Amino acid sequence: MDNKKLISAKAAAQLDKEASLSWGLNAFTLVEAVGRTAAFRLVRVFPALFQRKPKIAVFAGSGNNGADAMSMARSLILQGKADDALLILKKKPDVSCPQTPHSQAFISLAKMNVPFLVWDAALSSSQYREKLENFDIILDGITGSGLEGEIKNQAAEMTHVINEVKNARKISIDMPSGNFDGWNKEMPIVKADATLAIEPLKLCLYTPAARPFAGRIISVDGIFPQALMEACAEAELLDWETENQKIPMIQPDAYKYSRGVIEIHAGSIGATGAARIAARGAEASGAGLIRLLVDEDIYPIVASSSGSVMVALPSVETRFSPDALLVGPGWGKGPKRLPALQKAVEQDIPLVLDADAIRLANMAAAQFNGKTILTPHAGEFSAFSGASKEEILANPIPILKKTAREKKAVVLFKSHVMFIAAEDGRIGVVDGMTPVLGAGGSGDLLAGLCAGIAGRMWRVKRMQTNVRAAGNNAFDAYTCACTAATLLIAAGKKARGFVDPFVLADNAAQLAADAWLGR
Repeated sequence: MDNKKLISAKAAAQLDKEASLSWGLNAFTLVEAVGRTAAFRLVRVFPALFQRKPKIAVFAGSGNNGADAMSMARSLILQGKADDALLILKKKPDVSCPQTPHSQAFISLAKMNVPFLVWDAALSSSQYREKLENFDIILDGITGSGLEGEIKNQAAEMTHVINEVKNARKISIDMPSGNFDGWNKEMPIVKADATLAIEPLKLCLYTPAARPFAGRIISVDGIFPQALMEACAEAELLDWETENQKIPMIQPDAYKYSRGVIEIHAGSIGATGAARIAARGAEASGAGLIRLLVDEDIYPIVASSSGSVMVALPSVETRFSPDALLVGPGWGKGPKRLPALQKAVEQDIPLVLDADAIRLANMAAAQFNGKTILTPHAGEFSAFSGASKEEILANPIPILKKTAREKKAVVLFKSHVMFIAAEDGRIGVVDGMTPVLGAGGSGDLLAGLCAGIAGRMWRVKRMQTNVRAAGNNAFDAYTCACTAATLLIAAGKKARGFVDPFVLADNAAQLAADAWLGR
């Protein structure tokens, strides 16, 4: 199964043109396909809504998104899924010249005796709410991917009314009205319960600032040719089922060294849990041997509670040569840490920098070698990149791309939606929206998962090189980061109720074992 493709809203307009020019799929064909397919998906995903015929209100703008909404309502009526509808138009189409999908969709609904209203700014929002109080579903088709700026006037007023209606299920088509590539939290937007998102999915659905407004995102596929979507893709939506297949199975004759040796520098007074959680993450991802280096003042605490993890002081020499380094969880960011950080950066093995180590690397103006994964949250990434948190949450991709390219590192940006940027411009998106992960320790666990997967992949590369094995022995930090991020989200979704990070680690360990140990 391939990852779903993501494009900017701006690129969607070019996609429509190319679909018409190269594939003969004109606007009328596309609107009809969207209407039928979206109606089918809505009924299939929410069968309880259609156990009795619901009352549907359609808010339609003057573009093709409005036509999609009207076409969808028509399809639901023709399928016998709804027979009581109301059409609320931003403006009435010119029916004397029905040469657009919008006007044709309106004419067909009018011939089916669907009543309509043209938006009247003289009416108050409370008057519109009264008209809608008995409706079960609101279809939002006010604006679509053609929007290039903040909605105003009638569109903004219509959006406000939709948001004020209490009892109806609000379903946006393609994206919540008001959303576009430059949306920020100061601008109007529909808060949908669900979004019927037309593939290829739009990137602006997944920006951390806008993502909560889309509700449940339901893919509507089969509209555009796969080859055309591949050609215009700007990013990919990742999931565990796809990403785990990019990591090789652990072979039956594996031993601790062949599964990767991970060295972790973490922990300080008051933050011993971060070190232990990070080490457990490395274990859960399948690493064979973990060596956790901690300061003398916390050594007894950590050593007595870390199970099979080897806990040591940084000054103690070891015979183990690490396959990956993790530096930072709960480590502290005082200047005394800089020499150890610099030494880690200089080693020619995979390096994961988390939390305090990211701030230290910024202080030291560190440059990386393509094998490094940075795992910042919004505050850390703001300090590291110089961009404001608001900029990052509203439109993270340009900032991530610039940082990854300039620093020669993979950046895994942590949020309720995760973004992973590679030095070569690849962008992966993981749709989290998993509130069980919104607690201390989740980031430490993610860092450990990254290190464990990176260490094993680096060991595979080294072993293949040593035996002059044929085939691909490339190491890809981006793939490691993407796999770790999807594993964390899958572990969170597997949780039942509020759990601590060690339970999440157990979930991750089971998922990883199912994927990589075989039967």
